[in-house]
Amino acid sequence: MPRGDKSSYTDKQKRKAEHIEEGYEDRGTSHKEAERRAWATVNKESGGGNKSGSGRGKKDTHVSSSRGGKAHKSGSSEQRSAAARKGWETRRKHAHG
Repeated sequence: MPRGDKSSYTDKQKRKAEHIEEGYEDRGTSHKEAERRAWATVNKESGGGNKSGSGRGKKDTHVSSSRGGKAHKSGSSEQRSAAARKGWETRRKHAHG
């Protein structure tokens, strides 16, 4: 099987890569780079092509997909609470100072 051959991937993996690729392109990434990143993500989550024997490989981890959005940037609830308290104290000092 030559490098770049996608025949060993399941239809679901191919759809997932296409969807990820479109997301990168929407954010201004070139087509070639978006495709490279998309397949890298699919490989990271599923360990490569799954279309083989009766077990059809391992379950996908979704580790890369879950990183998107605001959730991982804002920190834990304790960190957000601490940041809110700090902001409130700073505003209070500036208002009275």
